Amino acid sequence: MKKCVLLVCLMLNAAGFCQEWNVDLETAKSKAIAQNKNILLVFSGSDWCSRCIELERKVWQSEEFKTEADKNWILLRADFLQKKGESEPVDINDPKIILTERYNRNGFFPYIVLLDKYGRVIERDGYEQFNTAKEYIEYFKKLGKK
Repeated sequence: MKKCVLLVCLMLNAAGFCQEWNVDLETAKSKAIAQNKNILLVFSGSDWCSRCIELERKVWQSEEFKTEADKNWILLRADFLQKKGESEPVDINDPKIILTERYNRNGFFPYIVLLDKYGRVIERDGYEQFNTAKEYIEYFKKLGKK
């Protein structure tokens, strides 16, 4: 019984440190309006793009970023996983295709777009080479002040 209680406590604790990445713009905008936050939109290829993988490891998974993101941004991700085998037809109703059409027509990866709570572009930029999550956080904050 004690092990079950401990396991439940650990699971709840882990859930508390998870970030919430949205995949739908309308959902992200609703949350951003309700919380009066900007939206940090990230285009990635998390299983094939080396710089996207580096950002995931170095920034998105860091406790420092999770804390700052919770305070400052609604997170939105368009993740383009590598398809194996025959290609499938493009679904124009797929949320990540809609985001790409609107915010990343050139198909850059990784690509970061800072949006206001209504989905209007504040600033956009490609990959920057920083060493720490803190440097990236300051960079994202600076994008909002341009």
